[in-house]
Formats: sequence, C-alpha cells, structure tokens
Amino acid sequence: MAGKFELYKDHAGEFRFRLKAGNGENILASEGYSTKSNCKNGIESVRKNAVADANYQKKETKAGKYMFNLKAANRQVIGTSQSYTTVASRDKGIESVKGNALNAVVEDLT
Repeated sequence: MAGKFELYKDHAGEFRFRLKAGNGENILASEGYSTKSNCKNGIESVRKNAVADANYQKKETKAGKYMFNLKAANRQVIGTSQSYTTVASRDKGIESVKGNALNAVVEDLT
C-alpha cells in the first residue's frame, strides 16, 4: 500500500497535514497553516525537499529519544517526525519519508 498525505483541520481551525506510510503509521507532521492553499503548498514542499539528505535535521530529545525535522531550501521546518527509541529507527523513518512523499496521494479530510 502506498503512503498518503492527510490534509485536515485541527481544533484551533488551522490546516495541517501528516504523511502516513503504507502501513498507516504517521511518519511526518506539519505545523498549522492559516489556509488550505498554504497547507497544500507545504505538501508540495515536502515532495520537493524529501529526497535530499541535507534537508533532514536529526535531533535527540531531552527525554533521550530521537526525531528529525524536514527543512525546506529556506531552512524552515516543513515537517516533524514522531519520537523514536533508537537512532536506527529514526533513520528508517527518514527513509520512509523519502520513499513515500513523492508519490503519496493527498486525502482531504476537511
């Protein structure tokens, strides 16, 4: 099963997206956008920027977990991962974003 972007409206009325892997797991989540159009632009930015290793900022949380941010060419964060227990699982998450983002369909849940 292919990955997909879910575009939705949060409780505060902002538009967000999440990228889900083919198995249904969330692998990347956006910040809030004021308009649906801007949110769709964020999805296109993920598609464009997901392929380059240099666009991933790998981090360790204060709790000792591992996560990553995907950044656009302007170095702004366009997506954030969940927390992972190991470096290896975080790196698999990055590979999953790379493998799913380009051809993921967009499911509009708004």
